Amino acid sequence: MDASPYSLTGRDPNNRYLKEETDRDIRHLYSEGEYDNYNLDKQGEGKFWAAVPNPNEKDAAKRESCTRLPFWVKNGERPDVENAISPEILSKLAYAQITVPETRVELNPDGKQTVNLPTWVWLDKGRYKPLSVKASVDLGGGKEIWARTTVEPDSLRLSPGTENAALHPSSGECGVKDDGSIGAPYKKGSGKKAPPCGVTYLRATQGGGSYTLRSTLTWKASWESSEGDGGNELPNGEFGGEQTITVQEIQAVN
Repeated sequence: MDASPYSLTGRDPNNRYLKEETDRDIRHLYSEGEYDNYNLDKQGEGKFWAAVPNPNEKDAAKRESCTRLPFWVKNGERPDVENAISPEILSKLAYAQITVPETRVELNPDGKQTVNLPTWVWLDKGRYKPLSVKASVDLGGGKEIWARTTVEPDSLRLSPGTENAALHPSSGECGVKDDGSIGAPYKKGSGKKAPPCGVTYLRATQGGGSYTLRSTLTWKASWESSEGDGGNELPNGEFGGEQTITVQEIQAVN
């Protein structure tokens, strides 16, 4: 506190008068006031809680809204003050730290596609699986609060990049099956059978051109915590990827 008091206050003393006011508050509260000599005589019995601006918050007013000076809390207790860290806040912090893989679907055929021949689309289960991040705060006295946020693939939406195509299913939405997979790899002998997830191109690409197949994967979010199941709704995340598709037309000879 002596070396860098403003880093723990949540205040940004950007003018001389505010700086003098903050200096005075700190000197009174921690040197000779309520927390005489920084509560050193209570070492190990509790902690000071301080405001911590969220560096990812773009709104400066919100980022610097916690202006209360650090205050003392006994070990094992969580203060009943506005914006005090909670499992719900921890769930959102954990959510912000989850990184999902780039969306790229598997295709069969994996090279050029053929007019009127279904293209089978699926996701690699080993790559697109549930992901979790846990965030926690030590309250002292052997107690902590925590939240674990988990995201898992929920559905895949296909956009073929042309009106001259048929989607499978017709909605273009491929849901998650009971085993956690989306779509299915092509199996020999399936021929022109409609895939559970895929697209059939109805017109060949012309003049060396291509179509852009866009795949958007929705990740469903949920959380649990030291106080039970989460109550707030975390937003689902949508992450898209694009792949260049060339479609050829095979001429039949009678």
